[in-house]
Amino acid sequence: MTAQQSHADIVDSSAPIAPVDGAAPDEPGLHDAEIEQLFGAGGPLGGAVGSYRPRHAQTEMAKAIASAIAGQGTLIAEAGTGTGKTFAYLVPALLWGGKVIVSTGTKTLQDQLYNRDIPTVRKALHAPVSVALLKGRSNYVCHFHLERTLQNGRLTAREDVGYLREISRFVKSTSSGDKAELTKVPETASVWNLVTSTRDTCFGAECQYYQDCFVMKARKEAQQADVVVVNHHLFFADVALKDTGVAELLPSANTVIFDEAHQLPDTATLFFGETVSTSQILELCRDVLAEGLAHARDGADWPRLVSTVERAARDLRLAFPEESVRLALNQIASSSTFFPALDTLKDCMDDMITVLEKQAERAETIEQCRDRANELLRQLENWGSPEESPAKAAASGQGKDEAGGQEGEAAEEAQEEPAQKPFYVLWLEAFQSSLQLHRTPLSIAPIFNKQREGVPRSWIFTSATLAVKKDFNHYAAQMGLWNAPAQSWPSPFNYGEQGILYVPQNLPQPNSFEYTDAVIDAALPTIEAAGGRCFFLCTTLRAVNRAAERLRTEFAARGHAFPLFVQGEAGRTELLDRFRAAGNGVLIGSQSFWEGVDVRGDALSLVIIDKLPFSPPDDPVLAARISEMEKQGLNGFVHHQLPAAIINLKQGAGRLIRDEGDRGVLMICDPRIITKNYGRRIWQSLPPFKRTRELEVVQAFFREQDARRAAAADAAAGMGGES
Repeated sequence: MTAQQSHADIVDSSAPIAPVDGAAPDEPGLHDAEIEQLFGAGGPLGGAVGSYRPRHAQTEMAKAIASAIAGQGTLIAEAGTGTGKTFAYLVPALLWGGKVIVSTGTKTLQDQLYNRDIPTVRKALHAPVSVALLKGRSNYVCHFHLERTLQNGRLTAREDVGYLREISRFVKSTSSGDKAELTKVPETASVWNLVTSTRDTCFGAECQYYQDCFVMKARKEAQQADVVVVNHHLFFADVALKDTGVAELLPSANTVIFDEAHQLPDTATLFFGETVSTSQILELCRDVLAEGLAHARDGADWPRLVSTVERAARDLRLAFPEESVRLALNQIASSSTFFPALDTLKDCMDDMITVLEKQAERAETIEQCRDRANELLRQLENWGSPEESPAKAAASGQGKDEAGGQEGEAAEEAQEEPAQKPFYVLWLEAFQSSLQLHRTPLSIAPIFNKQREGVPRSWIFTSATLAVKKDFNHYAAQMGLWNAPAQSWPSPFNYGEQGILYVPQNLPQPNSFEYTDAVIDAALPTIEAAGGRCFFLCTTLRAVNRAAERLRTEFAARGHAFPLFVQGEAGRTELLDRFRAAGNGVLIGSQSFWEGVDVRGDALSLVIIDKLPFSPPDDPVLAARISEMEKQGLNGFVHHQLPAAIINLKQGAGRLIRDEGDRGVLMICDPRIITKNYGRRIWQSLPPFKRTRELEVVQAFFREQDARRAAAADAAAGMGGES
């Protein structure tokens, strides 16, 4: 099978993944012995990092990455928590990678790489490489929009006045303009929207502040740097928008490394698709009215022109009386008022564009409004009939089916697939006051493969969670990485000694009405035994709210002084800081706390997961993908839903043991892990904890931990007394 895989291979396949053989590369300077010396006890890393200890898995991973870089190849690299994967890819990248792009999962990790990890490795290796940090334009203060906001004072919140003053001072002293440097102004403050640009509101080279522009300065530095640190959103936004600077970097890059690569399928799906909303149209209308009255008052009846479009946008939302709804295009009733309302909105937009076209020469801001209106209308026009389905294309000879297989067994390799055309799912989502129209690719594999064509370079995909029982087929199929070498390196942690997997008995089925309360009843004695120190991870926000309500009541009734931290009551960073500081807190969260969260030590000793994280069955994109897979003879549950849930569960479970000294209990409440045939595949994919279904075993474990902590405290007090 070629790297150019068919669009028909929607989500998964049983095509075999080539193993990494671990052989040393033949190129000069890339011998295994040199890598072993760099990562050895007496090597440069040990001298630069006080807590550094050689790890066999880390060294072997570095060898495989060095080999992939030397051969301009692709490598899928799963490394268990504690392996030290960051150093494992940075050392060969900085020494032999040429021009390197490192893409991370979040801006927080991006800052950590740029400010801490890369400087540490660069100093240890005495590597003469230059490094640049590149973020999306919304992260940089825009001189033009700051000046305009200072002049017109259109602020929506009282605290924004003080924030604006801080930003004005910041611009005079900063060299980067990166809002992450200005900690006095919260990242979520609404004032940032008024002092940063978007692709639509940037004047580019025509701007009077172009020479001082922080975005342009960051892109120029990235062009000249040896190593550029970006994030996945930035990387993939470029494919859709050509507005991030990555497009200019890629042609000269020798090596591209994706850290937290398990996030790529979702991130790429987001950016390879399109979304247009009634909120965007209403925002455009506000700007058209303001700019029309300011610069071309005599050019049109602006209030009337704009109100017609606004009314059409609101009528489109009112086609669905429910407060929230998600529907695929084929689920919308033909009798619905939606289709006539959509046609009316497009006609009204067209009328407004005609006026804007005539008045565009009177002001740059009107011209900008015209361009935005044209783009929104284009997206509305695209939201029509979906392209021919993959199954239909396959039947007509444009694509080929792939053989299905039994769970855990590899299907025979399919024939070469020349077809590359992506196919899209059209669906909508209605919220209380807005409607979003989505156009989502059925598979990102053909689009991503197109991005990887051209200049030969190495592509490294690494994360702690890419495989299901060391089987990479699900991930490889999502990304189109056919026949790419793949390898997994185990965590150095002793999970059998450090933790327990606890599945409580007698819980009802997860779809039962009383399930969340039953989970809380089972969780309470475990939380008490742990002395708080708990992450309570839920699969829905409804469960988060119910757990918060119940635990707040139960803690008060039982006299427990466990501080409760609930997602939504503060930002994620603030909640985590308060949780760590409390030492005995209980944090309740949903998906945003399942990954990218690092709490080491005794502050976190218990992770409770309420349900196996299967995607909602009514998700229109999931339903379309499963439908296409089943037309190919594959099992949608076995080949997509199950592996996706396992990888997600591994992320949540990975919050527990973050260090060699950590001890704790992973409590998975879902009885399906025991009662269903697929349950074995799930727990075999998790770290090899001791397993129990008995509460008494868990309570005894925590009593031992309490005794250990007490002994350590006594020893520390004794040493203090002797001094």
